[in-house]
Amino acid sequence: MIPQKLLDLLNTEGVVAFATQGTNGPHVVNTWHSYVAVEGDKLYFPAGGMKNTEENLKANSRVQLTMGGHDSEGKGIGFLIEGTAAFLYEGAGFDLVRNRFSWARAAVEIKVSNVQQTMGA
Repeated sequence: MIPQKLLDLLNTEGVVAFATQGTNGPHVVNTWHSYVAVEGDKLYFPAGGMKNTEENLKANSRVQLTMGGHDSEGKGIGFLIEGTAAFLYEGAGFDLVRNRFSWARAAVEIKVSNVQQTMGA
């Protein structure tokens, strides 16, 4: 489900934009490629703040992420990722994140439903 080109991109540093829908419209926060862990069709990353994001997910778990950068050949590449998200406070996904980032108050888990390459060949 998650293409190899996206996995390769996560091995480079760059920004991930993470969008939720709230009562006042879209809300976007950022994290880093290096903060994202992949397990099967799920992405995990730490939440330090992200209070608005957390509240938005209680009402609507659908999310979109974008990430991009240079691929292994030095060409531009970008992706739009869609799925559902939840904040985890215990369990394997939380432990995966918390073991890498002791400051994380929660782990964000994204169940990926669609990946679309938006830049690059």
